[in-house]
Amino acid sequence: MKNNLLKWLGLCAAASCLFAARTAASSPERQEKYVPAQEVLKSREDFQNDKFGIFIHWGIYSMLGQGEWAMNTLGISKDEYSKLASGFYPSKFNAHDWVAAIKASGAKYITIASRHHDGFSMFHTKQSDYNIVDATPFKRDILKELSEECQKQGIALHFYYSHLDWYREDYYPLGNTGHKSGRKKHGEWKSYDAFMKNQLTELLTNYGPIRAIWFDGWWDKPDWDWHLPEQYALIHKLQAGCMVGNNHHRKPFEGEDFQLFERDLPGENKAGFSAGQSISQLPLETCETMNGMWGYKITDQNYKSTHDLIRYLVNAAGKNANLLMNVGPQPNGELPAVAVQRLKEMGEWMKVYGETIYGTRGGVVAPHNWGVTTQKGNKLFVHILDLKDKGLYLPLSQKVKKAIAFKDKSPVKFKQDKQGMILYLDEVPTEVDYVVELTLEQKSK
Repeated sequence: MKNNLLKWLGLCAAASCLFAARTAASSPERQEKYVPAQEVLKSREDFQNDKFGIFIHWGIYSMLGQGEWAMNTLGISKDEYSKLASGFYPSKFNAHDWVAAIKASGAKYITIASRHHDGFSMFHTKQSDYNIVDATPFKRDILKELSEECQKQGIALHFYYSHLDWYREDYYPLGNTGHKSGRKKHGEWKSYDAFMKNQLTELLTNYGPIRAIWFDGWWDKPDWDWHLPEQYALIHKLQAGCMVGNNHHRKPFEGEDFQLFERDLPGENKAGFSAGQSISQLPLETCETMNGMWGYKITDQNYKSTHDLIRYLVNAAGKNANLLMNVGPQPNGELPAVAVQRLKEMGEWMKVYGETIYGTRGGVVAPHNWGVTTQKGNKLFVHILDLKDKGLYLPLSQKVKKAIAFKDKSPVKFKQDKQGMILYLDEVPTEVDYVVELTLEQKSK
């Protein structure tokens, strides 16, 4: 009896040590302090200056026309779902046309899903035959073609990568999703961990310069040890300028280079993902859908208006964040015509007002109900989005030398004292974004 008790106590102690070790390994607070390389700091700055990117969710799920979560939401087994690959032949895919349409929008970078939660790889990986080259009649590596075209047209490329997998047996124990995939075997996690690291190595070795890896799926098993420090170190080692971001809906972990906000601007929680997510000092990015879904959904034609998309971009910039606007390509490889039209119209606006967005940071006047400000040096751009009268008070103590309407450079009357300033407009603004450019007096050093 005593021996059994001692044995039981020993097992408890061992389990406690194992739990403590796992907690120490997975807790961001317990990691060694991350010192980003100069190349990463340069990428962070370029990223912040770009302000606008396009997100692409595309995979064999597009054939079902029910969004990227179709395998899980429809309860399709992995054996049935995988049959989609044998019929995936996106004959209209053209990397040049994609990048050209995205570039025309004024966007400066693309983030594309290399592997989503369904486990299907949209690149030619040696780690599994379940990929676009080996498992489909298409036989083309779309990430390779896209990477080459991005380099030709001067667009930065980021790769989305899912930590979560509904297909592989070694994604075990299961998390909060993927329970209807029909997985009966229980593989070893170390095999899946090696698989991910090998795929990340491929993505950062065979596809040219990649500016960021955009992780997703940590939330499926938030208490699990994902070995993030090892993954992050591997990424930074393979490409010194490659940033790491993780859509875990928490404050950034050690080793991450930018902070993500899903369907919300920094400081908001309308979508319910950012309840405990305070705003860090890292570069910020908010991602949002152009219609209602990330992946292609045939019945979802509820696209946001160009007016609303422009205002979302402006509000993001005013909150010191980038906007990553999503497009879900059709199964034939084309970008939806409505999305292309929205991109074109956003680009037309950016041709005129891009100076008030690109290279700016959130202005010294905080966001208000009437709009936001962006700033570049001694230029403060006042973006008036919703004003009910012809006067606007700004709590600005720094002396203003000149105020002009950005579009036509006509002078704007103003009055300033120690408490702030008032702009006097000729009429109540009705434009999508009425911008007043203020030239501030340089502060003496």
